[in-house]
Amino acid sequence: MAYEKSKDSLIDEINKRVEDKILEKTNADLLIKLIKKADSLDEAISIAALGTTYKRTGFHFDKRLEKLKLGAIRYFKRNETFSFVDSTHNTTDPLAHKLIIGDNYQALQNLLIQYRNQVNVIYIDPPYGKDSMGKFAKTNYNNAITRDNLLSMLYPRLVLARQLLSDDGVIFCSIDDRNQAHVKLLFDEIFGEENFVACLVWANKEGGGKSDSKHFRQKHEYILVFGKNKEILEIYGQDVEDIERYKYSDKYENTRGKYQLVKLDSGSLGWIKSLDYPIELEGKTFYAGGSYEKWLDRQKGGASIKDWGWRWRWSKEKLEWGIKNDFIEIRQNREGIWNIYTKQYLNCDNEGNIKQRLLKPIALIEKYSNTQSNRHLKELELNFSYSKPVDLIKEFLSFCSNKNDIILDFFAGSGTTGEAVLKLNREDGGNRKFILCQNNDETATTPKGIAYDVTAKRLKRVMTGECYDGTKPEAWLKKHEPYGGALEVYEIGEVSSFEATEGKTPFEVIDETLYGKEKFETIKEKIEWVCTNFEKTQKYLEESDHNQGRED
Repeated sequence: MAYEKSKDSLIDEINKRVEDKILEKTNADLLIKLIKKADSLDEAISIAALGTTYKRTGFHFDKRLEKLKLGAIRYFKRNETFSFVDSTHNTTDPLAHKLIIGDNYQALQNLLIQYRNQVNVIYIDPPYGKDSMGKFAKTNYNNAITRDNLLSMLYPRLVLARQLLSDDGVIFCSIDDRNQAHVKLLFDEIFGEENFVACLVWANKEGGGKSDSKHFRQKHEYILVFGKNKEILEIYGQDVEDIERYKYSDKYENTRGKYQLVKLDSGSLGWIKSLDYPIELEGKTFYAGGSYEKWLDRQKGGASIKDWGWRWRWSKEKLEWGIKNDFIEIRQNREGIWNIYTKQYLNCDNEGNIKQRLLKPIALIEKYSNTQSNRHLKELELNFSYSKPVDLIKEFLSFCSNKNDIILDFFAGSGTTGEAVLKLNREDGGNRKFILCQNNDETATTPKGIAYDVTAKRLKRVMTGECYDGTKPEAWLKKHEPYGGALEVYEIGEVSSFEATEGKTPFEVIDETLYGKEKFETIKEKIEWVCTNFEKTQKYLEESDHNQGRED
C-alpha cells in the first residue's frame, strides 16, 4: 500500500500544478500515465520531477539527490563525554539544550520524530562560499559547493525544516549577494512566495571596509525571512532609535508607558475645513500653522499654495476627548512659540486602549560586524572564521520568539545561535531551548572536527565558564558571567534494519528517552514505535516532501 500511496501523492501534486496553471493539462496527463506505469518508486519520482522542476518564475536547477545506504537506520546516541549539566541547572527541567553532531539531513529526519510542528524559530547560515560560485568554492564541507550543489544540498533540508516549524514559525537564512536571488527562489518553491516576509540587509563591515569590487564597495550581506504561514506570523521588536523617542513621563507611566510628542497640526495631510478651527486652551488661542492671518485667508479661499494645506489632525470631538483624558499637551519651542501636541504613549493607542505598541524593526541592520564576532571568538580562545555576531542573531530572535520557544540552527558552525539564545534568556528571563546541528568536518585547525573542537567547546565555556579540560577563557570571563544550563550532545549512529544479533538490533540500540519518550514497558511497544518512526530516516524524502512540504 505504501508504494501505491506514494505514487498517488506524486499524481496529486501533478494535478495541483495543473490547477495552479504551472503545467499544461496535456503534459500533466502524459506524466501521470508514465508514473502509473513506472517499475519502481524511484523511477516514478524521477518522472514527477519533470513536472516540478519548472515554476512560473522560470526557476530551474539540476537537483542532485543524495544517495542513502539502503536498509540503514540513523538514530541519535548520547555522547556521555561531551554532555553536561551545570550545577545551576534545574534538574526537573526535562528539556536541555541540544547539540547534534553529524549530517544535518539525518539530524533533521530524526528531529521530526519528536519536534514536528514544534520549532518556533530557525536560523541558518549555509556554506555558500566566498567566490563567484562560478568556480568551486572552498567551504568547511568535503564536497565542493557550486551553485547547483548548494541548491541541491539545501532543497531537502529546507523541506524537512518546514515540517519542523510551528504554524506561526519563522526561518531566517543568511546569504550573500551572489546567491541571494537563487536561494530566495528556492525558498519561494518550498515555503511559498506568499510566505516571504522580508530580505534584511546586514552591514557586516565596520568603517569603510575594503573594496571587494572595482565597481562598488560592498559592505553587506542579506538575511531572507520566511514564515510557515505569514498570515499568523508576528514580527515585533523595539528598535533603539524608535524607543529613544519615547522619553517623556507622566502619572500614567505604569499603565500607558512613556510617551513622545507629535504636533497636532499638519501642513501635508490635505486641507479640510472642519479640521481647520481655532482652539482655546489654557488662555491661549491656537491656529493650525501658527498664523491667525493665514487661517483667516484659508477660510476665505485666498490662501497661497504654500499655506493652503494646514489643518489639525484631530476633529473637535476627538480634541475634547484628548483634553479630558490627558492626551493633549502644549509646549513652547526653542523660538518661544507655543504649540499643541498629542501624547503618543508606548503602551497605549490614540483611542485610550492599553496595548503594547509593536514597533516594527527596520530592514537595515548596521549595529553588528564580523570584526565583533572575530574578537568575541578570540576571547573564547577559539579558532573559527566567518562566525556571525551573537547580538545579530539575538536581535532576530527578539523579533519573533517567546520566552519558552524552541530555536533550531542546523548549520550551527561555531554555535553562535546557541549563545544568542542563552544571552536573550538572561536579558528577558526566558526559558528558550536551542537545538544545534553541526557536521564534524576536520580541518587543519580542528583535527578532531569542528563540532568537537569549536562548537561543543564554545557552548561548554559560555555555559559553565570552563572547557572540558578545566581551562578557562579568562578574557571572556572578565566581561561575562557564565549562563549555566544543561547540554545534551548527540551523535548519529547507524544500525541495519535487518540486524538480528542480540544486543545490537535497532530495538535495543535506539534509546527512546532521547526522543522525549518514557522507557517502554514492553518490547512490543518498542518495536511498534521504532517501525513507525524510523522507516522515514531511511528514505530520501517522505511522501509529503514530494509535495515540497506544503501538504503537512
